[in-house]
Amino acid sequence: MKKPFVKYLLAGFVMICLALTVVAANAGEFGELKKKINDARDTLVTMLNNKDKRGADQQKAVKETADAVSAAIGKMKAPAGKEAKLKELADTWAAFKKTREAELVPMILAGKDDDAKKLAGGVQKERMGKIVALCDELDAK
Repeated sequence: MKKPFVKYLLAGFVMICLALTVVAANAGEFGELKKKINDARDTLVTMLNNKDKRGADQQKAVKETADAVSAAIGKMKAPAGKEAKLKELADTWAAFKKTREAELVPMILAGKDDDAKKLAGGVQKERMGKIVALCDELDAK
């Protein structure tokens, strides 16, 4: 009689361990995403604040770091019940990236630093705040 109970207990323990592993993996995943987002931000800020950092290498870094964020978001699975939050994160990032590539980077390269700073400090700053807040919400248990 004790053997089936032990089997159920062991199976329950294994399921709990697997669930905790998934939760821990998601927490790490969103933390890693925030690091990638910060890297993307840093490459662009470097370009904006340093006229000598606007060459091909920096432009490549700006693009690659943003593409890395997009790729990471595309591979993510939402924690249970938070699918809408992940979609909102993906949509907000897409709008952020589109403005960055179509407007912000060209302004910087054209030497329109004041206009670029206004855009970066306006709608882009709001989007970045929303992106980070969504990562935190998705990471919360």
